[in-house]
Amino acid sequence: MKTTKTSALSILIAGIVSVFPVQQSHAKKHGGAEGGGEGGEHMKNGLALMDQKHFDQAAEEFGKAIAGNPQDPRLYHNRAIAYFDAAQAADAARDTAGAAMRFTSAITDFSKEIELAPKDEAGYLGRSQVEYMQKQYDTAIADLDKALGVKPGDPLALKFRGSAEIGLSQWDKAVVDLTGAIQKDPNDLLSYDRRAWAYRNLNKPDAAIADYTIMIEKNPNDSESFAKRGYTYSLQQQYDKAIADYQQAMKLNPNDQNTPQRLQYAQGMLASKNAPQPVATPTPTPGPGLITPVNIIIAVVVLIGIAVVVRLLTRGKEEPTSSRIR
Repeated sequence: MKTTKTSALSILIAGIVSVFPVQQSHAKKHGGAEGGGEGGEHMKNGLALMDQKHFDQAAEEFGKAIAGNPQDPRLYHNRAIAYFDAAQAADAARDTAGAAMRFTSAITDFSKEIELAPKDEAGYLGRSQVEYMQKQYDTAIADLDKALGVKPGDPLALKFRGSAEIGLSQWDKAVVDLTGAIQKDPNDLLSYDRRAWAYRNLNKPDAAIADYTIMIEKNPNDSESFAKRGYTYSLQQQYDKAIADYQQAMKLNPNDQNTPQRLQYAQGMLASKNAPQPVATPTPTPGPGLITPVNIIIAVVVLIGIAVVVRLLTRGKEEPTSSRIR
């Protein structure tokens, strides 16, 4: 399975987005319980609107809370998340301009958070994710370096930095960072998936297969893991194993549009590989032609012999005369 660039990015985005509920719960814990009055009400309203996926309205409520307490970095963090989620919604609706505007607003708020709380890794992590979404991989890595400087070994920072390194085709660095993330969180399937992709690009298919196998063991109902492992087997010309994985992927996801084609390809290649090789028919070696030196000598001798015989037969006979006067 070829895996194309678009499908790989969508998997990574899903993993990136999954971290934001964690950040939001952080905001609920620290921002919602503190600060009563009008600012506290705006905070609660914003969080409720986030749960309802009304991201633009949530950003407005967080903005009102910021107006009452402009030095609280957590309020900027919450609004940045609202802008980020609103940007993704706009992007899904193909509103490119709207998505870009909201991403820019998210960057601004994360930057303000960093300014107010430079010793908190959350702002660096958040800003790096927006930069990653905009394919600003170098900038994202710089922010993730800062996050890891504040909190060494942070699994999220390692995972995101590894993903950004993949964006720059820095496969070796990505493997190191993703391995570090896996060591911190062995159940993070996204890190295994990203590392398997890096291994494949490093021409280490066995290592990639090992990562896909771990993913399948941890989540045997994940059709994508079977499809990706099947494709990796196919690259190794292990078509029988590829066929088994493709069939399982189709069983788990009957609506998959791509795997049936890959299954047919693997089946065709396996049949061709196992087909008996045709026996080559030997080409007869052409014999020598009639005109050869030996045949020429024989012909000359025969002609000489015939001439001699004719001469002997005609010796002693009178020549016919004519009565004609000459």
